Amino acid sequence: MNIASDVARGSRGGGFAALLPALGGQAPALERAASIATETRAEVRQLPGSPWPHAVGHAHTRLVRLLDRIVPATADAAVAARVLPPVLGQHNPRRYFVVVQNTAEARGTGGMPGAFAVITADRGQLGFEALGNDDAVTGSNPEVDLGAEFTARYGRAQPTRYWANSNLSPHFPHAARIWSATWHQRSGRQVDGVVGLDPTVLSRLLRVTGPRRLADGTQLTADNVLDLAERTGYARYPDDAQRKAFLLDVARTASGSLVNALQDPRRLAGLVRAVYGDAAEGRLKMWSARENEQRLLATRPWGGTFPEDPGPFAGLVVNNAAGGKLDYYLERELSWNPGPCTSRGRLVSARITLRNMAPTSGLPAYVTQRGDKPSYRTRPGDNRLLVSYYASVGAHLTGASLDGRPAMLQSGVERRHPVYTLDVELPAQGTRTLTLDLVEPISDREPVLWRQPLVTPLRAHVGPYPACGD
Repeated sequence: MNIASDVARGSRGGGFAALLPALGGQAPALERAASIATETRAEVRQLPGSPWPHAVGHAHTRLVRLLDRIVPATADAAVAARVLPPVLGQHNPRRYFVVVQNTAEARGTGGMPGAFAVITADRGQLGFEALGNDDAVTGSNPEVDLGAEFTARYGRAQPTRYWANSNLSPHFPHAARIWSATWHQRSGRQVDGVVGLDPTVLSRLLRVTGPRRLADGTQLTADNVLDLAERTGYARYPDDAQRKAFLLDVARTASGSLVNALQDPRRLAGLVRAVYGDAAEGRLKMWSARENEQRLLATRPWGGTFPEDPGPFAGLVVNNAAGGKLDYYLERELSWNPGPCTSRGRLVSARITLRNMAPTSGLPAYVTQRGDKPSYRTRPGDNRLLVSYYASVGAHLTGASLDGRPAMLQSGVERRHPVYTLDVELPAQGTRTLTLDLVEPISDREPVLWRQPLVTPLRAHVGPYPACGD
C-alpha cells in the first residue's frame, strides 16, 4: 500500500478532486490495516499484566497506548476511503445541508442551529446553492418519525416545529433527519446528507487557509472567528437583522475560503489534519441519507451517533433553558468515581460541576436575555440549564444532591441509557455541583466518556477501581 505517493500524485494533478480515485482505490488495503491493528491490540491486551521486568513492562504499556491511537485512526481512514469519494460526488452530483451550530447557546449536539448553507459536490468540486439563517426555515413543521422513545423524551419541546429545539438530543442523526426534512419542506429539494459544525471548525480551517475580509471590512482570522461569532458580534450589532446578516457573512466567508483552498494542493494536508481533529472532537459531524453510507458513518465519531453499547458509560449533556448566549462562559467538569461492588452491582458516584464565568455587568441584553421569563428574580448574566446525565446501560440511580442538598431528578431513557435530568439555575460567577449515586453493572473497564462539544471543552476525571471480590 502506497497511499502517500498516490495522494501526492493526485495533489499535483489539480487539488482535492484528483484525490478521490486514489483514496477509493486504497479502501481494501486500509480495511486490512484496520483489521490487523484491531487484532493486534486484542492480542496485546490478553497478555498477562504481571509480573514483567521493568523494561518489558514499560514497553508493554507504551505498545498498548500506541495501539489505542492506531486502531481508531486506521478505522477512520478505512471508512473515509469508502465514504468520501461517493459523498463528494465522484460518481454523481450530491447536495448537502450544512448547519453552523452556535455553541454560545448549548444544545444536545453542540450548539443552537443558526446559519446554514446548501452545498453541492460534483467530482470533488464544491459549490454553494443557498445560504440562510433561522428566518428561512421558521414556520416549518415536517413529519419526521424518530420513534416513541424520542417522542417521549423530546415531544413536548416540538423539535420538528421549532428550529431552536431541533437538536436537543445528543444523537446527531436525529437532528440531521429533522434538518433534512425541514429543507425539503421549505425548498422542495432533497439533500443527500447533512453536516453540522461550529465556529471552532471555522477557526481551524482559517488557520490553514489564511485570513479573509468580511463585507464590512473586518478581517476574519483563525484567532477571532469564534469570538466574533459568539461574543463580540452581539455587542457590535444589537439589531437582530444586522446581527444575523453579519453572522451569515462570517459563515459565507469562512466557507468560501475552504472551497478555494480545496483546489490548492499545497493546503490539502493541513486541511485534512484540521478536519480530522474537529471530527475527533465531535465538532464536525455528518449524516448520509443513503443507508449504506450511513451505516459506515455511524461507526465513527464523526457520525455523531450516541452509543447504545453496554459497559461503563458517563455522558454529560446540557441544553440551555434561558434563551440567552451565556454558554460561551460555561465551564463543565465531570468526575466519575467507581466504588465497591455489591450484590446489586458496582457503586458509582458521578459529580458534575458547572461554573458560569459570565461577568455580572457589561454584556449586551441579547446575550443575557431570559426568554424563559422565570417567576423568580434574576440578574444579568444568570443562566439556566437542563442538565442531563447519561448513565451506563442497566444502571440505577439511588440518590442525588445539588450543592449538598437532596435533589429530585427527572428520569428517562435514550438509546438504552438511563437519563437523569435536573433544571439548574446557574448564577453569574457562580458554581453548582450535582452529585449522582448509582448502581451499575460490574465491570473493571474505564467508562466511555461522551464529550458534548461546547466553547470550553469538558474536563473529565475517572477515579481508580476498587477490586471486586470473587
